[in-house]
Amino acid sequence: MTDAIETFLKSEAFGVVGASEDRSKYGNKVLRCYLQNKKIAIPVNPKVASVEGIATVATVSDLPDNVKSISVITPPAVTEKVVEAAISRGITNIWMQPGAESDAAIARCKAVGINVIADHSCVLVVLGYHEH
Repeated sequence: MTDAIETFLKSEAFGVVGASEDRSKYGNKVLRCYLQNKKIAIPVNPKVASVEGIATVATVSDLPDNVKSISVITPPAVTEKVVEAAISRGITNIWMQPGAESDAAIARCKAVGINVIADHSCVLVVLGYHEH
């Protein structure tokens, strides 16, 4: 495991940006992966009240103070907006899941000192996600 990933995983709680009610989508699997690993995870989705029985927040700005790490499962253009919201919110770690990466978003994270993981590594693999 890389230092960047170890640092990311030290957060008390994790935001899952792009969390989905659809269990076949990665935004749902990432949330369930955190839960399987006994971690506190907060789904970020402006369109639904809850995902997997956990109340959602509409935006990164609405995440609780103990969330310092977010997993991003959004299209690259949305990821760029998420990064700006994360900077404003004081998020210190961003893991762009495969497919969410944007060169502009990665550069912005690096420019402001955010620990960014955007090397095609996947939280599902690192934490050993499994379907039940």
